[in-house]
Amino acid sequence: MDNAYGRLLKCYESIKDRIPFVPKVALILGSGLGDYGDGIRQEAVIEYKDIEDFPVSTVPGHKGRFIFGWVEDVPVVLMQGRVHYYEGYSMEDVVLPTRLMKLMGAEILFLTNAAGSVNYDYQAGDFMIIRDQISTFVPSPLIGPNLDELGPRFCDMSTVYKEELRQIIRQEAGRLGVTVREGVYIQLTGPEFETPATVKMCRILGADAVGMSTACEAVAASHMGMKICGISCISNLGAGMSDQALSHEEVYETAQRVSKDFKQLVTASIIRMGKEA
Repeated sequence: MDNAYGRLLKCYESIKDRIPFVPKVALILGSGLGDYGDGIRQEAVIEYKDIEDFPVSTVPGHKGRFIFGWVEDVPVVLMQGRVHYYEGYSMEDVVLPTRLMKLMGAEILFLTNAAGSVNYDYQAGDFMIIRDQISTFVPSPLIGPNLDELGPRFCDMSTVYKEELRQIIRQEAGRLGVTVREGVYIQLTGPEFETPATVKMCRILGADAVGMSTACEAVAASHMGMKICGISCISNLGAGMSDQALSHEEVYETAQRVSKDFKQLVTASIIRMGKEA
């Protein structure tokens, strides 16, 4: 048995008796959505620190726990705080939570994040449905011996973000009167913000938004055959696109400002996905 798969099983075995149900949707909460779990009907909470050999988030605003609960009648598991490659964790650590949620039985992975715009048509506070991604600038979580128990050696990435799920988000956004864009997300390692030249490079490559998470998690989930969707909250314009210096505080403040609409959109989309996807 590969060490990575053995470790995953060890994590699962250490908490399986505390998991109250089989979740349909796994939701990773990005900056500004951290308190989303407080508004759902909770059944159980498992702290990351209580899971054997599990990575713990060190970023402010990322609490570090799984919440099991219901969005209307849809069983969900929420990651209240993710771990990032820039924290010094290996890529195996970064995607371990995603793999664990699949082991719990989740069929859909709903990714959220706060991201910087590299598209001049976007502005802070916009929501972007992720249509595709560029993950070339971070190590693939599939490097090393393949975990045959999870998926194939060479997994197809033609349609990572499923059109049927994106359509649900688009339709629910229209019903709620929430404006959404649709574009390409690119993940860089961070933790430093991008230089103006890097932002220009991302734009030339075809990206619309840039961040420090998400794409690697989508690779791991795609490898396991999960259905994937994602929304980026555009928290700021990239370096060189305005005169304002970038800061984590600005990212968090923007995400908080639009969090009500973000939560409504996520909730409505999950309810639809529970019935149709």
